[in-house]
Amino acid sequence: MKPLSGVRIIEFDGLGPVTFAGMVLADLGAEVLRLCRAEAGAFGNVGNDVMHRARDAVVVDLKSPADRERVLDLIAGADAVIEGFRPGVLERLGLGPEDCAARNPKLVYGRVTGWGQTGPLAQTVGHDINYIGLTGALHAMGEAGSPPVPPLNLVGDYGGGAMLLITGVLAALIEARTIGKGRVVDAAMTDGTSLLSALFFSLTASGLWSGERGSNLLDGGAPFYRCYACADGKFVAVGALEPRFYAALLAGLNLDAADAPQMPVSEWPALETTFGALFATRTRDEWAAHFAGTEACVTPVLTFSEAADHPHNRARQTLAGSPLQPSPAPRFDGQVAQIEPAGAISLADALARWG
Repeated sequence: MKPLSGVRIIEFDGLGPVTFAGMVLADLGAEVLRLCRAEAGAFGNVGNDVMHRARDAVVVDLKSPADRERVLDLIAGADAVIEGFRPGVLERLGLGPEDCAARNPKLVYGRVTGWGQTGPLAQTVGHDINYIGLTGALHAMGEAGSPPVPPLNLVGDYGGGAMLLITGVLAALIEARTIGKGRVVDAAMTDGTSLLSALFFSLTASGLWSGERGSNLLDGGAPFYRCYACADGKFVAVGALEPRFYAALLAGLNLDAADAPQMPVSEWPALETTFGALFATRTRDEWAAHFAGTEACVTPVLTFSEAADHPHNRARQTLAGSPLQPSPAPRFDGQVAQIEPAGAISLADALARWG
């Protein structure tokens, strides 16, 4: 039995955050039905063979009055809906929050978009890089003197979008079971990314964060919190923030604390040069072995394929399956949840299953 066993969710098929949210909710035990457009097919969208796992797909034509009525029948028996269309799209199809609430007052209606359901940019197209660019987060990422570097699409689509959608849906589900009425969850990637940036707004207000990229404690500016190239062209990650950990780093590099003070900031450029020269004398894996078992917080920077072979990830089965993919997370009672494959059923079968 999984935590969300018995919860039924309709997922309107999309890209990125709504697909990821559907995967996580299904991994947690919810019965998620993914409604797909006929032209996309049950397994459409490149790269989604992993993110479509653990739930069945149903092909529907949302412009067909008959199919739309059947979708509303499914929604009548659902606990939640999740969707990622531009604002107004599902309203025009007769499947917006009011239409669905008329059939199911307890329904939680979760919506994830880049800009949100309201505001001057609500109808504007964009992608993760655009959304996080508006929040200040993208400006803080990258090296000094160089353009900002997009952090894949982890921050906007998945961190600020999907994870906040999941949080909102789960919170609203608890409330709906208490008061018998659902809510509309508006998860905007701009809002979510800003929320993820709370620490940095706090540091800025305290005068501890500079707007100059690559000059701060956590953005690569600190020589004891950044990556270094090794003799084989691979990298190690150094995270020796606390004085005790920094002392272990110096010991491992055979440096005297008097010659390598952690503060003030004015010492950082010289320290970076010193550390860089030392790390360049050995390979990545030699350094990883050298610092293993110490408190220096030095670890190898692995590729995705290398990560699957790391002893820690193997021991926890962090990556598994075929194709290789992340195992469901978090864990409950210490158990590793099995990866369940994607499936496909007919609309008639879905209606029969859901009564």
